[in-house]
This record gives sequence, structure tokens and C-alpha cells, in this order.
Amino acid sequence: MRSAIDTPPRFIRRFAEIGAADVGLVGGKNASLGEMVRELAPRGVRVPNGFAITAEAYRHVLDRAGAWPRLREALQGMDSRDVDDLALRAERAREIVYGAPLPADLTAEILSAYALLLAEYGEQATVAVRSSATAEDLPTASFAGQHETFLNVAGQARLLDSVRRCFASLFKDRAISYRVDNGFDHFKVFQSVGVMKMVRSDRASSGVIFTLDTESGFRDAVFITGAYGLGENVVQGTVDPDEFYVFKPTFRAGRRAVLRRKLGGKEIRMVYAKGAGRETTRNMPTSREDQQRFCISDDEVLALADAAITIEDHYSRRAGRPTPMDIEWARDGLDGQLYIVQARPETVASQRAVGLVDEYRFTAKAPVLVSGRAVGSRVAAGKVRVVRDASELGEFQPGDVLVADTTMPDWGTVMKTAGAVVTNRGGRTCHAAIVARELGIPAVVGCGNATTTLRTGDEVTVSCAEGAVGRVYAGTLPFTLTRTELGTMPRPQTHVMVNMANPDTAFQTAMLPTDGVGLVRLEFIVAEHIRAHPMALVHPERIDDPAVREEIASLTRGHRQPSEFFVRELAEGVGTIAAAFYPKPVIVRLSDFKTNEYASLLGGRWFEPKEENPMIGFRGASRYAHPAYAEGFALECAAMRRVREAMGLSNVKLMIPFCRRVDEAERVLAAMATHGLRRGENGLEIYVMCEIPNNVIQVDAFARLFDGFSIGSNDLTQLVLGVDRDSEMVAFDFDERDEGVKTMIRQAVEGAHRNGRHIGLCGQAPSDDPEMAAFLVELGIDSISVTPDTLLAVTRGVLAVEERLDRQPRGALAR
Repeated sequence: MRSAIDTPPRFIRRFAEIGAADVGLVGGKNASLGEMVRELAPRGVRVPNGFAITAEAYRHVLDRAGAWPRLREALQGMDSRDVDDLALRAERAREIVYGAPLPADLTAEILSAYALLLAEYGEQATVAVRSSATAEDLPTASFAGQHETFLNVAGQARLLDSVRRCFASLFKDRAISYRVDNGFDHFKVFQSVGVMKMVRSDRASSGVIFTLDTESGFRDAVFITGAYGLGENVVQGTVDPDEFYVFKPTFRAGRRAVLRRKLGGKEIRMVYAKGAGRETTRNMPTSREDQQRFCISDDEVLALADAAITIEDHYSRRAGRPTPMDIEWARDGLDGQLYIVQARPETVASQRAVGLVDEYRFTAKAPVLVSGRAVGSRVAAGKVRVVRDASELGEFQPGDVLVADTTMPDWGTVMKTAGAVVTNRGGRTCHAAIVARELGIPAVVGCGNATTTLRTGDEVTVSCAEGAVGRVYAGTLPFTLTRTELGTMPRPQTHVMVNMANPDTAFQTAMLPTDGVGLVRLEFIVAEHIRAHPMALVHPERIDDPAVREEIASLTRGHRQPSEFFVRELAEGVGTIAAAFYPKPVIVRLSDFKTNEYASLLGGRWFEPKEENPMIGFRGASRYAHPAYAEGFALECAAMRRVREAMGLSNVKLMIPFCRRVDEAERVLAAMATHGLRRGENGLEIYVMCEIPNNVIQVDAFARLFDGFSIGSNDLTQLVLGVDRDSEMVAFDFDERDEGVKTMIRQAVEGAHRNGRHIGLCGQAPSDDPEMAAFLVELGIDSISVTPDTLLAVTRGVLAVEERLDRQPRGALAR
């Protein structure tokens, strides 16, 4: 016979006693915490321990108080679209629930479980008291942020009061509205409450993890955000957080590396403060030193990624299908440990229809008023409504463009009628971004000056269809929308690839039907993300301008040497593109700046000669083994080696640009080998640009040294025709369709095939001219690489030409 001490409590379940199947008993949040404590803690996922106050306890409280009839009366006939009516009825419902006393039997069980938790963590430990509704954190509806959470709770009285407030928060305005929108019966959803060890992230950092890219839906990335202090600032978008990506396939294969990172502003941090007899929170400024460093180390990023992948794998096995997750993490400033404090299925990006591509094209131009981070990939137009305070929400009209400093969960009723959202602050995991994705409307977040630049009543067009940068244009811009079902588009025999430069658009572009990347331009990454001349980072002491030296020091702060900044940024930019298209080939062209372009970089003028015609001067291969740039080239090689070896992205092939002579090619290959990039080792393939007539004339000799060719039609055209394409005086004579240019291209293709080498073309010609694309297909070229915006049109054109030539398509493309 079991003793009374062995009998499980009626209203309390410790986390280790519950799991994912117990949503009806303890709500989605608690069920997930219990699942992780029970199943994943043994596998290294650290979760704060605690207990759940069951939904039965909630019903018990309201039964004892006779509250049900009064609740039904309070909500009878409510119109959730009437903001004022909703607020009055919700307030009345909360008063009824909060006014219901906790019965003595329930109180005793709560305090007994609380005592056990303090015994585990120490008498000085505080707890988090968190709502967990029985319709929360479901695969189809998250209810995220709808109910209350109370942090750093100490003492029995505060604990019991927080429990009552959590019960009452089931009737917050936003929660009522959300249930109406999602078809849930108010009286069939019940509130459970979780009580768990408080992770003191107020003294460290916290953030959010998604096991997919939130904008593109790219499934192979873990996306981590973080900032100092409590996580509320990250969730609400009050701060610009740090961001990190980890690539799952190579991580699983043992290549533990951060794929990419972005330093956020982290201007403030949320900490605890005493006030009105109870502990509250407040924001305080983040020191400049802390702002300029990442809130977690690389090792911590990788530990979080490991936990996130473990969680995703577990939930995917349970569901019998891939289940991307939305996870909250916190680092405890007292014990230094990382904790997972919540995990739920991601319910927006993972639910989008796959295989559909929408192409928006503006048919007119207008000034850009503000810009920020694009959320989603749509376009919307409407009248601006600047909302500086919740009291102004009543003036909002359906279809308006909501412009605010940031948005709050209580604004959900209005946001669901907005045409678009624009905010001053926030990152890609802030409240405005999450809600906009869920509603399917475009949002531009983190603009900085939206509420001061945009005015109520202005007509604007909000565009999130132009890559990572979202823009707000003046006026209503006309546009066309083309929708393509990729699953029905066959793949031509000729490989159609894309040219890439911007890592920010890589995941989105990789969703298009491509055969890989035919050209990655390093110059964009250097100019936009690194901004400094590589030799200036190797030898800052040679710069005699103190202001420039200080700018370089500021740019590279946090690195042991300035040159490490170059290697990391270049590797992460290229790595992001390579990961997006993995395992398809990604051909990376090593740097091809001209001297005037290099000189314009920070510190560049101290290291570059003055040339009259940089287009045919000190560029490409001629720089790599030259004493004036050899140390800079070593940094490029170090970055590429990091991509292939540390990151494990072996799909990267390297390409040498503007290689004039065979002996120059031999010197460059020898230099690369000394830097650990030897052709043939670890599967490394090295291509050469075919853009100088001598590359065509000596194609057999170059073929002995390289694995493939890529025709650069822009440079080949200007050198065949003797036309400087940068000269306005003679630019009219620049024409890739000239018979002399086409003859050179034909000879290049024939020569490469004669030697069993791959040959493609990565110039602008086939993107702009369908006739040129048809000519290349007729020649039997192996691949054509075009700009992403022309990819689908070129693919259709190539298919048409191949059909005329009686070549059978390869079938639909699978990622």
C-alpha cells in the first residue's frame, strides 16, 4: 500500500513528471519544459527545473469561487474588433479571475513544491512564474506573448500573488482577441502556471533561437539572437540584438564553426529594480565597451546551436516530420551556465507554401524615405499612421501603415488590420517582425528615424521584396507580381546558375531553381562589410593619418590583430553564400578590384599606385604574388581555407581572375599552395576566368593548370574590341554580340571541351539578352550564370532553345 507521502499531488506536477503529451493538463509551455527536462537533459540540454500548477487547479479555483457564470456574462456579445469594448470586458474578466482566492489545498501544494525547489537551488534562489495555456505553443498557433510572466519572484506571498495574476492573464485583451481569431472557445482553454528556477540573465545575456532562417524559411541554419540583460528587450524589439548563424549539415559532420555574425547595437539592458514594494524591471544604458563586443562567445554560440539542433531533432522524431523550433535561451550571470527556458514549434516561416516564388517589379521610381531590415518578401501601399502611444491606436484605420518606435503584444488587435508595419527599433526576432510574418504583411524594422520622417496621412509604399533591406518609398508605386510554381519548371540540360555578391540575400536566392553559384564576387563583401584595404589591416603602421588609423582600430576592435577581422568577415560572407547553396557548387572569384577601387577603401591610398588605365593595370592575378599585395592575398587564402576546412563547405571552388599568361598562372597556383590551398587536395578545384584573348589562344595550356573556365564576357568584349567600357566616349561600341567576340567565345567553349574541362559564362550578356543566351546554349556551353532577378526568365528561355534543339530536360530540381 502506498503511503500518503508517495501519492502524487493533485494540482502539482514536477517538470520531470510531465511531457509533450500533457498539453491538456499543463499547457504547451509547461509540457515542453517537462519534455526537455525528462528527455533532453540527459543529452546535455540544460533546462531550469521547476513544477507546473495544472489546468485542473485553474478550474478548481474558479469552481470554488463560482466564477464561471460571471465570466460568461462579462464576455457575452463581445465584439473583439471594438478595441474599447474589448478592453472593458477583458478588464472585468481579469478582475473576476484575480478576485477568486486560491483554495487552501491548492495553496499547500504550491508551497510544498516551492520548498522542494528552494531545497534544490538554495534558499536565496528566485523563481520565474510563467503562464502556460492549454492552447499555447501548438504547431498551428503559438499564443506567444499573449499571457503574463513574472520574473525574479521571491517569497511565498509574491509567488501566490503571481500565480493568481497568471490565471487572470488568460483574459488579457490580446489573448481574448487571439482566441477569437484562431477559433478557440474561451471556456475550453485553461490556464496552467509554471514555476521554475529564475535564470539571472539580468546579470548576463539572453535571446531567441530559431532552427531555420526566419525570413527565407531556409531550413539548414540555426539563427541565434542575443543581447545583455533580460530577454524582453529582444522579444519586443527594444534593442538591436547580436545575430549569429550556424550551418546544420556541416555542424552535424563535426565542423563546429560560426557561419556568420552581426554585431547589434544593444543600447540598453533590462535589469531588476525595486519599486512599490515589489520587484520590477527597468532599462539601463549599456556601456560602450559592452556594445562593441558580442554578448556571448563563439563557444557559447555553438553550445546553443548544439542544444537547438538536439531539441529540433527530438521534436521532429515525435512529430514524424521536420519540426523547426522557436527557442528562448538565457545565460545565468551567477553560475555562468546557458539555459534553455522555452521551446515551441515555429509557426510562421515553416508553414509557408514551398515551391512558389513571387517576383515583384516596380514600374516606376520614387524617393526612399526610410529603410531598415526587411521582414517578409511582400509589397504594400497605404496611408501612414504614426502611433507614439497606445492611446492613439483607436484612430488606426484598416489598411493603414503602422509606424511606431516599436510594437507591443497589446497592439495585436490593430496590427492584424495593418497593411504594413514600420518601426524605429527592433531586429528580425522582435515582436513587430514575428507578428508581421504571422499575418503575412511586410514590415521594415530598425529604421531608426521612421516616426520622425514619416507623417500621418502620407501615402507610402513599403517594400520587402528587394532583399535584406526593406524600403519605404514616397507615394503609391505601381508594380507587377509574377508567381511561379517551381515544382512544375523542368531543369534544362545547360546548367543555369546565379551570380552572387551579397550574403544577406543568399538564403532567399537559394530558394530559386538554380544549379549553384557561377560567380561569387568578393569585392562586394570587402567594400560593404570589411570596408578597409587588406594591406592597411596588415600594416596599419604605414598609415600616417591618425584619424584613419583610429577608424581602422575602431573597425577591428575585439580582434588580436586587424588582419583577423578581414579573414573572419570574408570567410563568413563567402561561407554564408556557400552554405545557402550547399552542396551545389559555388565558384568564388578571388579579388578583382582595380587600383582606383582599392584606393577608395579605408587606408587604401597608402598602398595603391596611381594608374592611367586601371582596367588593364595592376589587377587580378598580377597582384597575388606581387610583393605589393602578397600579404593581402595571404589573407584571402586564409579566409577561403577557413570556409572549406573549418566550416566544412567543400562545395566552394576558387577562381583566378584576369590571369594574363601561363607562367603567371603557375606563380599564383604556387602561392595558393603555400597558403594551404593546393589544387586537388581535399577535393579543391581551381578555375580561371577566360576574359583575356590570350586565355582563348592558349586554352590548351591553361587547361593543364585549371579544372575549369568561366568566360567573363564584359572584359573579353572590351579586350577583343579594344573598347574601354568605362569610357562614355566609346561605350556605344561595346557589344558582346559582335561576331569577333562570339568567335572568341566559340573557340573558348570548343577548347575547354577538347581538354575535358568545364566551361561556363558569368558575364552580364545572357541576363540582358535572350539572343546571347540562345547562342551559348547552341554552342553547348556547360553553364550560364545570371543575376537572380533574371534567373527564371533565362531558365525559361534556355528550356525553349533546348526544346528546339531536341534536348530533353533533366526534370524538376530538388534541393
